Amino acid sequence: AARMWKALTYFVALPGVGVSMLNVFLKSHHGEHERPEFVAYPHLRIRSKGNSRVTAKVIEHLERLALVDFGSQEAVARLEKAIAFADRLHAVDTDGVEPMESVLEDRCLYLRSDNVVEGNCVEELLQNAHRVVEEYFVAPPG
Repeated sequence: AARMWKALTYFVALPGVGVSMLNVFLKSHHGEHERPEFVAYPHLRIRSKGNSRVTAKVIEHLERLALVDFGSQEAVARLEKAIAFADRLHAVDTDGVEPMESVLEDRCLYLRSDNVVEGNCVEELLQNAHRVVEEYFVAPPG
């Protein structure tokens, strides 16, 4: 079994790593990549039904996904109100508008150098925590 693993290392793993490194090298020297053309798919467009009522099945699904309890009618009403507010965005004509990669894509972002100016301040940071267990912040459930 050891000989088989050694053979696999020499004939599969090492060439695979070499090809990956060559691929990274060639792509890094390729220059600036072109932004892919945006293609709008009409069949994927969200259509407003004009009804922001949320069914019990949807609420159950959201509770399971988000670990949030919509136990009261007030919470469900708040969710429906938020959906109705977001539905107003469907009135905005976005035909021909390409999606952005970033809201600041037209500006050059000057980033500071990543230098450590003050270190080893664990005790000071943990004093800001409401609750600490074994040098870790404890987040509230939910």
